[in-house]
Amino acid sequence: MKNKQATPLHALAIALTLALAGGAALAEKADRAKPMNVEADSLKYDDLNQTSVFTGKVVVTKGSIVIRGAKVDVKQDPEGYQFGVVTAEPGKRAFFRQKRDNVDEYIEGEGDTIEYDGKADRVKFIGRAEMRRLRGAVVADETSGALITYDNTTDHFSVDGNPGNATPANPGGRVRATLAPRNPGAAPAPAPAASAPLRSSTTLGGEKR
Repeated sequence: MKNKQATPLHALAIALTLALAGGAALAEKADRAKPMNVEADSLKYDDLNQTSVFTGKVVVTKGSIVIRGAKVDVKQDPEGYQFGVVTAEPGKRAFFRQKRDNVDEYIEGEGDTIEYDGKADRVKFIGRAEMRRLRGAVVADETSGALITYDNTTDHFSVDGNPGNATPANPGGRVRATLAPRNPGAAPAPAPAASAPLRSSTTLGGEKR
């Protein structure tokens, strides 16, 4: 899907590195083997093309993954991988949430549109995009921009701003980020060799059947 809010002429791309506590903590690996369950007001299914269109207060769950929106278009390829496009209700944003592996942490975010690519293991938040890392119920880090691309296999993400399309909430159209210290209140110390940060890149959990 082409992102009209972050064109090559106006996008300001930055790579952020967020140091995470608890060692190597990737997205919940078990989610890949879980079935996708969907609740909605209506469904249109095309068996020949392996496409499904869910509309009306759609809720998708897949292991620890939770996705919400007004409409979800899902296509499954011959290998069993799923690709979904989530569209928000007018004036609202679509929602995504997933637990990180081996720690009590979650990645969640919103956007006008969310693209879920099971084969590439990638999620994109498009338009008024926000993404947060939560330790339990407490927000540890958060960032916002026109486009956020998150790679679940490596916990890398990238954020694009859009100075050419500012909003009242962000007049400059710039990327914004709030990064919590790794150990609040503790003296700075070198990161251990086994520590894995949340870095920058592109992808989300999928399932091969």
